Amino acid sequence: MAKKQKQTKVEVREPQVQEQTVVVEQPKPKMETPSKSKKKYSTSLEKNWEFKDRMYYLVDDKRPLSRLIKSNGIYYFDEERGYERELKNTSNQRTCFVDEMVGDQRLEHIIFRSGFLNVPKNKQTLQKLLSLYHPHKGVVFNEFNPVKKAVDEVAGIELEIEALNTAMELDIDLAEAVLRVESGSKVSEMSSKEIKRDLLLYAKRNPRLFLDLVNDENVHLRNIGIKATELGIITLSQDQRTFTWTSNKRKLMNIPFEEHPYSALAAWFKTDEGMEVFSSIEKKLKQ
Repeated sequence: MAKKQKQTKVEVREPQVQEQTVVVEQPKPKMETPSKSKKKYSTSLEKNWEFKDRMYYLVDDKRPLSRLIKSNGIYYFDEERGYERELKNTSNQRTCFVDEMVGDQRLEHIIFRSGFLNVPKNKQTLQKLLSLYHPHKGVVFNEFNPVKKAVDEVAGIELEIEALNTAMELDIDLAEAVLRVESGSKVSEMSSKEIKRDLLLYAKRNPRLFLDLVNDENVHLRNIGIKATELGIITLSQDQRTFTWTSNKRKLMNIPFEEHPYSALAAWFKTDEGMEVFSSIEKKLKQ
């Protein structure tokens, strides 16, 4: 009897496939190079700011040994934001705007010595406070600008030349009228040469006011009224309320309350009735 063969059971295992984890790398964000257009400014006034040493001076050529300028409790109206922003000068902050400051604030005084304050370019916070935002700029102090100063000096020289040329060509009657504003009634006792000399000195000393007086028609009218009073053609009452003809005491005009008599007379000369009187006075003065 044949022996049964022992059957061997063979297990067939399927090959295991190892799962692989696919790692997808996220693209790294590109680092943007900061550009001038994206630079953060406290206000748009700082966009064209120039780094340099700056000097400030007190207005009206004031030269006290020392002058303290307000360094806190001051405000700048920011039109871009629509509200006032507090300003403060500190020694440990990078901005003069309190709403941008971080941490403690060490207040620092602003002191002008002998009328001047020099601020080096490494003091940017103080420079911007004084040049751009301080409410007393142009009132108490200004930034020194050599180009602007040269322009102003040239304009002043040109104005003085214009005034002197005008004074040289001015007729004696108008010259007397202009000088009377400066010298008063003593002009009546001066010779024509003295009037011309004093007129030139006046034009050189105050050219803008001189040119304004020359172009002011009331100055000439006032002078005619004063001369007519001095020569007795018309009379100003003792209470300085009425002008009358000296010859017949007929009233010419009443002076409005709190007005200067001759300023009121000059204005009255421009009226229809006053023009006739003015013409008559001019004829009498030429006799």
